[in-house]
Amino acid sequence: MRRHLLSLLALGLTACASQAPKQAGGPIDTTPLSLIPMPAQLTRVPGHVRIDAKTPIVVAPGDAAARRVAAQLQGWIRLARGFAPSIVEGKPGQGITLLTTSSVKGHEAYTLDVDGKGVRIAANDETGLFYGAVTYWQLLTDPASQNGVPGVHIVDAPRFAWRGLMLDSSRHFQSVHEIENLIDQMAMHKLNVFHWHLTDDQGWRLQIDKYPKLTQVGSCRTAVGVDRASGDTYCGFYTKDDAKQIVAYAAERHITVVPEIEMPGHAQAAVASYPAYGASKGRLAVSSDWGVNTALYNTDDATFVFLQDVLDEVMAIFPSPYIHVGGDEAAKDEWVRSRAVQARMKSLGITDEEKMQGWFIARIGDYLDQHGRRLIGWDEILDGKVPASATVMSWRGTDGAIKAANAGHDVVLAPSPTLYLDRLQSNLPDEPSGRPSSETLKTVYDFDPVPPGIAADKASHVLGAEATVFTEHMQDWYRIQHAVFPRIAALAERTWSPRADWNGFVARLPVEMARYRSAGIVPADSAFAVAIAVAPQGKDAARVTLSNQTGYGTLRYTTDGSTPTPQSAAYTGPFDVSLPTTVKANAFDAGFGLAGVRESTIDATSLLHRSAVQLQTCTDDLPLRIEAPEMVGGVRPLYQADIMNTCWIWKSVPLDGLYGAAITVDRLPYNYALWTSAKNIVARRARSRAGEIEIHQDTCDGPKLATLDLGKAHDGRATLQGVLPKREGTHDLCFVITGKPGPKQMWVIGDIQLR
Repeated sequence: MRRHLLSLLALGLTACASQAPKQAGGPIDTTPLSLIPMPAQLTRVPGHVRIDAKTPIVVAPGDAAARRVAAQLQGWIRLARGFAPSIVEGKPGQGITLLTTSSVKGHEAYTLDVDGKGVRIAANDETGLFYGAVTYWQLLTDPASQNGVPGVHIVDAPRFAWRGLMLDSSRHFQSVHEIENLIDQMAMHKLNVFHWHLTDDQGWRLQIDKYPKLTQVGSCRTAVGVDRASGDTYCGFYTKDDAKQIVAYAAERHITVVPEIEMPGHAQAAVASYPAYGASKGRLAVSSDWGVNTALYNTDDATFVFLQDVLDEVMAIFPSPYIHVGGDEAAKDEWVRSRAVQARMKSLGITDEEKMQGWFIARIGDYLDQHGRRLIGWDEILDGKVPASATVMSWRGTDGAIKAANAGHDVVLAPSPTLYLDRLQSNLPDEPSGRPSSETLKTVYDFDPVPPGIAADKASHVLGAEATVFTEHMQDWYRIQHAVFPRIAALAERTWSPRADWNGFVARLPVEMARYRSAGIVPADSAFAVAIAVAPQGKDAARVTLSNQTGYGTLRYTTDGSTPTPQSAAYTGPFDVSLPTTVKANAFDAGFGLAGVRESTIDATSLLHRSAVQLQTCTDDLPLRIEAPEMVGGVRPLYQADIMNTCWIWKSVPLDGLYGAAITVDRLPYNYALWTSAKNIVARRARSRAGEIEIHQDTCDGPKLATLDLGKAHDGRATLQGVLPKREGTHDLCFVITGKPGPKQMWVIGDIQLR
């Protein structure tokens, strides 16, 4: 796909650059344009306009805003075309004109005209000019522009003021360069808020001069699982200069950086650094566990002095009008046990811990108000009285947004699971680690940031929406790219464009994917990738069913081992193959592959094989796709398990004549802080200290067919052998591991091969 779409993109760029600016005229070009997000109003006009190295970018004398945007556009053209147009001062003419004018109304709004007069981008502020330049750059990099950019008249402005992306740098740390790369892409999608999650139980990532232990102690944790690849400790923090660099870099691209400093919960890294500010008497370490840790700040005045000091330094770095204070998942166990907190509640006349959190957040909100900033927090802040100026970010579905907006608070929608990008994009076996709930590209696109429960006269309180990138399962920049792209495009369109057009969006996406790759981004191709489902047809044949998530493109396949091309057989419905056969498939549009080729080798052995990610978990309490800490054959195996219940189901297994089972198992770290959910962990009676794998027929309480001793795995990755009694017909098989997952390790099933 990369080679084909980049070739297509390059074709458009080369052809566009082949002539000097050209007059517009003649018939209107109706070739679809690949713009994301789609502008509010777009009218096609006659002709095409081409540019070359002699084409100037024209700005009015003294128009500093236009000159800055002109320099940015000049750089984009240099990267795309290999030449840099000169920037000149003068009146609009043949060329590319950038103009600041009061005739265009609205912050971030712009007009873009491509016609016989050249190219003209107009706005009443620099941000609008910037977004107009982004749209023109998209036109330049659209294969539809191979004869020059088609004539257009665009009048555009965003639907929402808050179009955001949250990056969690606490669980896993990203370099300044990687964050700048992400900010670049946000800007090209017209997103304007970078919400930066800087503190949590697993790491404090921002230098605070007055409290140096926050980074000396709080930025390091004991490495567990895949983190051990970098050593026994996992460390990292941003200096003040790093943060200021990111703020400045974002500001140049018209993006506001909103810092998040969590309180009163998700505070374990801070409390490990300065125990006096914690609600527990015990000394804590920075957490290596994912989930809900119970460490809280205490409610002493000295703790508020500490937090205010921290916020003073945060506000000095981040000019954002909003400061995010978290407020979510604050387990109250420590407050319940703390005599000091209980005494403080009594003195304040507060009757429960949830209201005490409200008092805590309100006090911080008042402090921010006094300093000209606005508090924003997750929807738990609604449990108490908060300043009227407080903004609520709704993550527990949309109920928080509805409650807050109807009460007069501004809201930002960031609901789980829909806009949580740690959720996988498909059920394909090659998806990486994460939470396998399949929040697909369409799931994101279908989300409307204005829930129906918000009263019509309160809808203006919806500032917009953002997607979140929580990084427990994204230890590197590659994984973040896979999670974010192309779902970021769906978010961008739904927060910018006034109308939803799923079919049009999907048709515009292949060119956007090529833009990603030309920028060095490796996006997920899950939306177009072909899923190959195989079912046995007697002893010597199998039936193959192909599909892809969006239904877009023509599916083509081969059965001779060759790579599919636009001339390969088109899929029209399930087809039978004899054994053995290798099926390879891809989706095609306009003669180009839309995804990486997927393949399946089908033989008698593969029909009786399942990997962990192909099995169903018996329950759906806390399912995860987990990466093994150790390499096997140069890669880390992936396992799929409900960490509350080690139980898997293989549906519809033909058991006639079968008698053997080889099951690969592995023992993984169990680094999960489950808080009250721990009581729901399923424990099964084990006959030995190591436990066993039990294979049951039809249901998990059905006849037991075999028991495999986990003691033979010697606490590590191994393949266990078992013998099944003879059965007839097709049955479901249930595989359960006895004992109980945790507290430090858990057994998981990797592969199952029946013979």
